[in-house]
Amino acid sequence: MNDLIINSDITIPESALAFKFSRSGGKGGQNVNKVATKVEIAIHIDDIIASDEIKQRVRKNLSRRLDSFGLLHVVSQESRSQWQNKQIALQKLADMIDDASLEEKERLATRPTKSSRKKRLEKKKLHSKRKATRLTKHFDEE
Repeated sequence: MNDLIINSDITIPESALAFKFSRSGGKGGQNVNKVATKVEIAIHIDDIIASDEIKQRVRKNLSRRLDSFGLLHVVSQESRSQWQNKQIALQKLADMIDDASLEEKERLATRPTKSSRKKRLEKKKLHSKRKATRLTKHFDEE
């Protein structure tokens, strides 16, 4: 295996990836009790080869997925093959880091359209009428 190239700005060196293999859960017959097909990849965000700005963005966007040591864990146990699970986990990791590294676009403030304002006011009037009819029914019963 070589370095994992995520995009033109981000590369993960092979030495930064820590693989752990264990038995998968669930169905699989006799194979499940003997073969370690589940793959877990752990990587520290600081080990990624990228600019500090990109690392900060990735750390911020993936903060909920980092453990107390700052490691990002990706697990795959979808296949019965260890090799396939390793490929799936690497792809998940690449997609996750690529998505997290993208810069968020600033939202442009826009005004509500004339029709949307009209619809909102009509809904408010209808809601008000419903409430008013409930109120009069309540007082008529007493």
